[in-house]
Amino acid sequence: MRSAATALGIIGGCLAILVGFFGYGYTEAVTRFGEVDGLLHQVSDPALIRTASFLAPLLAIAGGAMAKVRALPAGLMLLAAAGLIYYAFGFNVFTMFPIGMAALGGVLALAAGKPDEPKSHF
Repeated sequence: MRSAATALGIIGGCLAILVGFFGYGYTEAVTRFGEVDGLLHQVSDPALIRTASFLAPLLAIAGGAMAKVRALPAGLMLLAAAGLIYYAFGFNVFTMFPIGMAALGGVLALAAGKPDEPKSHF
């Protein structure tokens, strides 16, 4: 289960990077060039989008990378990444796979009760 959590976390984090690039870039473009009627409008909280664009991929990739050795903090990081993506961007065609992969990786990491290595969760 830890190997699956590793793979899902890293792949989900890489997909979250793409969502983050476009989310951050959109808010920055609207700030610099202004709104265009019927085309570009600033989001209600650009700071949230920018923060989530940076933190969520980091949490997912770091959680995936450490899932084999420290499953409990890795699972919490993966679930936090999935929740942050959902809170900032919502659930849509671009976010469904990063959210799903990070959340499933987090659940698998938390469910790995017996450690692969002789180390407990704490």
